[in-house]
Amino acid sequence: MSSGPQHPGFTPTGTIQSTPDRRRVVVATVVGTTVEWYDFFIYAFAAGVVFADLFFAPAGPQFAQILSFITVGISFLFRPLGAFLAGHFGDKLGRRPVLVITLIMMGTATTLVGLLPTYAVIGVWAPVLLILLRIVQGISAGGEWGGAVLMAVEHAPKAKRGLFGASPQIGVPIGLLLASLVLALMAQIAPGAAFAAWGWRVPFLLSFVLILVGYWVRRRVEESPVFNEIAERKEQSRMPIVQLFRRHTLLVIIAALVFAGNNAVGYMTTGGYVQHYATDPAGPIKLNPGPVFWVVAVSGVTWLISTWFAGWFSDKIGRRNTYIVGWIVQLVGVFLLFPLTNTGSLLSLMVALIVLTIGLGLTYGPQAALYSELFPASIRFSGVSISYAIGAIIGGAFAPTIAQAIFQATGSTNGITWYLAGMTLLGLVATLLLRDRTGIPLGPDHEAEQEVSPIRGFAKV
Repeated sequence: MSSGPQHPGFTPTGTIQSTPDRRRVVVATVVGTTVEWYDFFIYAFAAGVVFADLFFAPAGPQFAQILSFITVGISFLFRPLGAFLAGHFGDKLGRRPVLVITLIMMGTATTLVGLLPTYAVIGVWAPVLLILLRIVQGISAGGEWGGAVLMAVEHAPKAKRGLFGASPQIGVPIGLLLASLVLALMAQIAPGAAFAAWGWRVPFLLSFVLILVGYWVRRRVEESPVFNEIAERKEQSRMPIVQLFRRHTLLVIIAALVFAGNNAVGYMTTGGYVQHYATDPAGPIKLNPGPVFWVVAVSGVTWLISTWFAGWFSDKIGRRNTYIVGWIVQLVGVFLLFPLTNTGSLLSLMVALIVLTIGLGLTYGPQAALYSELFPASIRFSGVSISYAIGAIIGGAFAPTIAQAIFQATGSTNGITWYLAGMTLLGLVATLLLRDRTGIPLGPDHEAEQEVSPIRGFAKV
């Protein structure tokens, strides 16, 4: 490792040996990411079920729902801002401070949504304030993921990066599971009109408790050993984002497309579209919201398991090969999703979502390790965060809105299926353009090796 000066207790890249220290890193990334995405998902679910009536009713039934889904997408437009800010300060000041700040931002915005008056009370200010809080959530989400990923992967032993990197990844399905369970419980406690009146607010207000837990856990984790080494050698990039785009623009685009293929399909459930489609009183299915939330919760479990498995599996067969298997399974899930949902059976909906989430897990579990191994150490936070944010815009930002618009224009789900299949194939093509860099050294003294382009057919970016 580095031959430069090292402070007492300095931990070289990926050499954590203590079981308690490893457990602390894993728990911190899982808990923090779970809190962040619980906040994000309850908003998406509420947008699919109640926000159209509460905040956008004057726009009319159909357009109100589209506006409600647009607010889900608006936050994605601000993810790059969060990624730019987090990447800049994460590469200059460290990973840990950024993680704590983004957690507080997300939790505060979510709690305030739970206190927000509706359109019937304050008129147009209700949707305006809702959108402003959603923007804060987007900035937070744009910065949080990259920090959590690097804290996990840069602490990990080389042979277990995929497994360690899966820890922040499983925070997303755990957040989905937790959000679904809380909403399902509230749909039972406050059914029908009571849910629309006050029941939907409780999951948002619970975020205040979760943020305290996440803050305590994240404060107990040491800074990333890679950043410590960079700081010891005083090699922080002065303008990491400028360096990133000067040397790695094409890599950022390809990495973003990998995530876009997963994210567009994932936001059929995490963005609230399937929940809305299955429960819409004016739609073809008309299932009760409570049972649908429970079905989505079950799919959150399969997503969690397949995500964790994929991280471990990518350490065995490589990130690229794991992704290729995942894209195939995800494509099968896409073609099953609406034919099974349209039967109107809860069991069929469950089968559809289980198959889909297995594919989603296989194309999400290796992402943390894949992204970390693509970018040089000095600009890694910026590269990881910005690629993720751009991929989220291309993929998930307006996937529910696009799906709703396709269905309203055609009266059929066939167009939605082909849209999702196209995004899956886009992710597969982007994956095939990358070399497998599983196990590449991550420390700053290997930047020359890290600078060699991971894009097939390129020697340098």
